[in-house]
Amino acid sequence: MTARIDLTLDCTDAQRLAEFWKLALGYIDEPPPPPFATREEWLAQFDLPEDDEDDAAWLCDPQGAGPRLSILKVPEPKTAKNRLHIDIRVPGHGSDEERWSRIRAEADRLVAAGATVQHVYDGHHITMADPEGNEFCVAAGPADRT
Repeated sequence: MTARIDLTLDCTDAQRLAEFWKLALGYIDEPPPPPFATREEWLAQFDLPEDDEDDAAWLCDPQGAGPRLSILKVPEPKTAKNRLHIDIRVPGHGSDEERWSRIRAEADRLVAAGATVQHVYDGHHITMADPEGNEFCVAAGPADRT
């Protein structure tokens, strides 16, 4: 059996970062685990301070293929480069110019959503940072996938 993974991002503003990653990945808010009807009901079992209520977000791929994403508020700031990052893959079919055009268009879309460009590797990939500085890349996927 293959293990499933979840990814967790630490941050200072979970709701803002969740909105960015929902747009970037096409993810949705993850429903609360059964038997809970709401995320608030689920959180109530942990006896958390009231001000922790909006300090986390849980996202999932609506098709169930990608890893779940937990976004958690932490008190300490980001101080160094990520040792693990997300790669956002655009369709890899077509000519080199077509793939590069899709990579640039996706990077432009993410900049409009609050990301910043860190480095452009012409024709190959673009290194970016989300609104809280977490690094990620935009690159083409395998040519056999669309």
